[in-house]
This record gives sequence, structure tokens and C-alpha cells, in this order.
Amino acid sequence: MAKSLNGFRATLTIGWMALGAAGVAYARFRGVPARMAAAALAAVLVEYAFYLVPAFPAVRERFAGWRLPAFLAAGAVLPYLACCFGAAPFHWISLARLAVVALAMGMWYLLLPRSAVFDIGFGALVAWVLLGKFLAPVYPTPYPHVEVDILGKLAVFQSAVLALMLARRVPETGYGFLPTAREWRIGAVHFLCFVPVGLPLALGIHAVRFAKPAPLWVMVGTLLGYIWVIGLAEEFLFRGVMQPMIEKAVRNRAAGLAITSLLFGLAHLWFRGFPNLRWLLVAGVMGWFCGHARNQAGGIRAAVVVHALTVTAWRGFFV
Repeated sequence: MAKSLNGFRATLTIGWMALGAAGVAYARFRGVPARMAAAALAAVLVEYAFYLVPAFPAVRERFAGWRLPAFLAAGAVLPYLACCFGAAPFHWISLARLAVVALAMGMWYLLLPRSAVFDIGFGALVAWVLLGKFLAPVYPTPYPHVEVDILGKLAVFQSAVLALMLARRVPETGYGFLPTAREWRIGAVHFLCFVPVGLPLALGIHAVRFAKPAPLWVMVGTLLGYIWVIGLAEEFLFRGVMQPMIEKAVRNRAAGLAITSLLFGLAHLWFRGFPNLRWLLVAGVMGWFCGHARNQAGGIRAAVVVHALTVTAWRGFFV
């Protein structure tokens, strides 16, 4: 427990320093007004503290039980209030939207039975909030290239993760920010196996086309963003939670992998305009490799590596 707490404190401190320096540099590069930049950066630093909690068992267990709804509400509301000091207009309805969603997730499994029906309902709630326009009015873009709406999405994801971990008590998924050497190796091998399958498919159905290579810093940023945020979020929900549940329901690991991959593809129907059947196929195939990597590694971080490498290659060399 002490090791986990010390790791949390160290990660929090280092992250605050790195994010603070990066935020100041970015604001100067983009010419963002000082007050706006300070408010946006403060909101990011507040959200970062809450976002770290699920990856540290000794820390997250402190918020189990009836402490969970209040913690999730704080994690959703406090970054918004910080943002309102110069980077976003304050509206009571926006505050209420964030609080209601967080409280609903926090209380879901405390009040409702742990069953397939309510699992589907919880998943539908998360999908509706993230894929719909529920959060759009909360965080409008205050300045060109200063898109603070990611704060709302991070709060919803962090709320969903903690609700599933602490209230639903899903089995250990391997949730974390740093893949091991073994997980990197398994993920890289599955990515390399996906390329000769996924690339001809994506080119053949015109889902992608070659483009001028992106700058190296863009590809590095994409890789880290998917390892730590987007890929981690999607892999936790699909390969960490959904795939084991489906495997248990159908009593067949291969079938569970196939069904989860199909559902992952279906989730991409809304990408770049509904219905995007091309991305359904490409994402579904990629999802199979991610799920297989998860099975081999025994946790989701190998799947996150597959996911992150794939998106980095796509954004680096294709459009």
C-alpha cells in the first residue's frame, strides 16, 4: 500500500510539472491570453489528479462504497469550476450536467443489481454521454486550438472506470499507464501481424489513403495519447470489461473475442459520419488483434499497445 501511495504522489508531482511546463509553452506558442491559459491549465492539472486514481489500487480503494458518488462528482465538477475562471463561461445547467452524470455512474451499482441487464444499461449511459452531444455545451472552445472539451470526456471515463472497479468489482484488467517490456513485445507483434491484414483491407475499401508523413512530434504525441488516454479508455471498456463478460456468457473464449471485436467495429459506425461501414470493418479486424493480445498477455496493456501503434501509423502516414 505504501509503495502504491508513494507511486501515486511521485506520478502526480512529475505529471503536474510536465503538464505545467507543456501548458505554458503551448499557450505562448499559440498566443493564448494569459488568464484563459491559466484557467485551462488549472483545470487540466485538477483533472489529472483525479484521472490517476484508478491506476493505483491503494488510492482508489479509499473511495469505495458510498464515498464513490461524491468523489466522482468532485472529479467532474472541480475541473469545470477551475475552467470557468477564464476559459469557459459558467452555467448552472452545465454544472448540473456534469454532477448528474457522475452521480448516476457512482450510484449505479450501489443501488442496482449486478446483472447483465444493468451492465448493458450502464454501458449505454457511458456511450450516450461520450458519443452524443450531452457534453458539447459544457466545454465550448474558448480560443482556437484550446479545446477543453476533453476534460468532460476524461471525467466521464474516469467515473466509468472507478464505478466498474469499485462498485461492479470487475475482475482485474491490468489497468495502468506503463506497459511492461513483455506487454510491449506482445503488442508490437500483434500490430505487425495486423498490418498485412488491415492495411490492404483499409486501402482496398478506401477507408484510408496515403499522405505526406506527419512530423515526428505528432506521431510521438499520438502514441502517448493513445497509450495513456484514448486507447487505454477503449481497451479497458472493450477488452477489459466487455470481452470477459461475453466470454463468460457464451462459455467460449474464441466466440467472446469475435463478438467483442464486432461490437468494437460497430462502435466506429459513427466515426466521420454515420453509417461508416468501412471503419466498422477495419476497426473490427483491429479489435480482434487487440483482443488476442489481451488474451495472450493476461491484461489490457498489450491491447493498448496494439491500438496505439495502429492509430499512430494511421495518423502518421495516412488520412
